[in-house]
Amino acid sequence: MSRTRQLMAHLRDALGSAEPLPRPEPLPAIPPPPARVYTPRPERRPFAAEAARHTTALVGIGHVGTRYATDVVLQFQAELAVAHAAVGALLPEDWAPQNGFTALKTRVKDHREFLLRPDLGRRLDDASVEAVRRCTRNPDVQVIVADGLSAVACMGSGKQLYEAVARACQARGLSVGTPVCASFARVWLEDEIGQEVGAKVAMILLGERPGLGTGDGLSAYVVHEPRIGKTDGDRNMISNIHPRGMPIDEAAARLAALAAAMIEQRTSGVTLDLARLGLASERTPRPPQVRQKLVNA
Repeated sequence: MSRTRQLMAHLRDALGSAEPLPRPEPLPAIPPPPARVYTPRPERRPFAAEAARHTTALVGIGHVGTRYATDVVLQFQAELAVAHAAVGALLPEDWAPQNGFTALKTRVKDHREFLLRPDLGRRLDDASVEAVRRCTRNPDVQVIVADGLSAVACMGSGKQLYEAVARACQARGLSVGTPVCASFARVWLEDEIGQEVGAKVAMILLGERPGLGTGDGLSAYVVHEPRIGKTDGDRNMISNIHPRGMPIDEAAARLAALAAAMIEQRTSGVTLDLARLGLASERTPRPPQVRQKLVNA
């Protein structure tokens, strides 16, 4: 045995390595973990509960520990999926002619370019310009149906809203131009179309940017004396036209009133006197709404 090993053996003997180790004390019994780490979700406060009855927004959702509850997180994810599906949907090429519209297209080549180049969605391609020039000339109101950022909304209720708006305008003695439908369209496209046909008012009904849980909403933008170069300050709009928001018939009546007021006052946008629309007395609080539950946790 080497000298080093001899020294190590002597050291172990000196430290008592030859003695048996003492028997360890038994460990105390470990209680089972609690059934719930955090306290139960607190009850929604009365104010939040009442406010939630009047909006589809998430109000007073509370939390569990430092996080949202599982059902809230799952609802968020499901609603985000609805929004993604709406933005990613495409308007079929044959949808417009099958529903009685003259099909128009912007200068956008594909869906990716539509999302990245809003400017190209504000102007018609050459073939569509020629098609517009064959439409009814000098109508009081030129209504345009468009996909916008939700082709789902356009296909779901675009035709129904167009027909309701046309009826409401005609009931006020306003002539309505040729029904047209534009794909890959942005709001300002109504300026070029209205300018080409010589309309007094242009109105575009298009799928609005989806929000959480709302991928089927339409928005309507109305402008007096449409022409290229008009700004957002020259327009009036109504949003959230869908079954859980503003009903189609109510939206159509308001849009026709807007068009008539624009023609009477010869202006639109921030300079339009909305008090003269004649609808102020009809305004009533929105009835309670129920948020659509997409996931059961």
